[in-house]
Amino acid sequence: MLYTSNLEEIIFQRHEIIESDELIVLSGYVGPKPINRLNDLPFHSTVIYGMYGSEGIQSALHNSLLQIKNDSANINIFYSQLPVHSKCYVWRNRGEIIHALIGSANFSVNGLNTPFREMLGETTRDSFKPLNEYLQHILNNSISCLEVDEVVIQEEPEFTSICSMSLLMPSGRVHNASGLNWGYMKNGLPSPKRGIDDACIPIRVDHIKRFPTLFPLKLTASELRDARGRRQRDNEAIEIIWDDGITMEGLLEGTQPLEGVKYPKQISSFPDKSELGEYIRNRIGVPLGQPVRTHHLVSYGRPDIKVSLLGTGVYKFDFSV
Repeated sequence: MLYTSNLEEIIFQRHEIIESDELIVLSGYVGPKPINRLNDLPFHSTVIYGMYGSEGIQSALHNSLLQIKNDSANINIFYSQLPVHSKCYVWRNRGEIIHALIGSANFSVNGLNTPFREMLGETTRDSFKPLNEYLQHILNNSISCLEVDEVVIQEEPEFTSICSMSLLMPSGRVHNASGLNWGYMKNGLPSPKRGIDDACIPIRVDHIKRFPTLFPLKLTASELRDARGRRQRDNEAIEIIWDDGITMEGLLEGTQPLEGVKYPKQISSFPDKSELGEYIRNRIGVPLGQPVRTHHLVSYGRPDIKVSLLGTGVYKFDFSV
């Protein structure tokens, strides 16, 4: 059987219909959110980041994965020293493969939650033995995330690849009814359409012009939605790793035209737009349920967030002082 949508839920529900005691994930690229979700499974899981051998790993993503490993006794995370672009999801019972999905979907929010962009297909039983041997070969040439030396961690992006995204309007003031105050109307009253702590980070045309690879252009919009409400290929699913190690799921949403094509207009958290607003308020010392003012950011010490791309659909947000 072939699957082209709801891939994350298929992976995390598969153990309910097959008898297994282990899940092995081999993925060219990975994100922290689905890896952390493996804690919900009733057995041991192993994740292998495949492209470490040729691309290394940036410290923000490595530290996030290291934290997941240190917090969980049921998850092992390995980095393949062989460059591997494969995507394999393998369920074993007593060491033998009993079910497997292979295809194009990376083990990340972005890879698993955009309908029809990626696919996974069930393998036949005659492939179980060579697949088991393949996985063992990769594992034999992998190292634990606990073994990584600083010298093999990829350097952070150069300053020219880091986009400084202001939380202020061009006038130098906080938005009254957008941005960090997305939950309010222009008259200062709470919006009846949004949560009071809802927030977004505006993506400006200048950001797109100066960093054309940072925010992917929006492809054909569709009303087809995935299991969690995202519109197919419209609002791109991303993972955000903050400088303090906090991770959250996000969307590149809205639409703005540039030179005949469409790009996203803002970044929000998903599934709750208030998650971003609450996080920022907690960091700058504004009580929940109250608007953010310009002097709050001045007192905190910075009015912008530095954004860089760690991998497809995985971003680092630096809001440190």
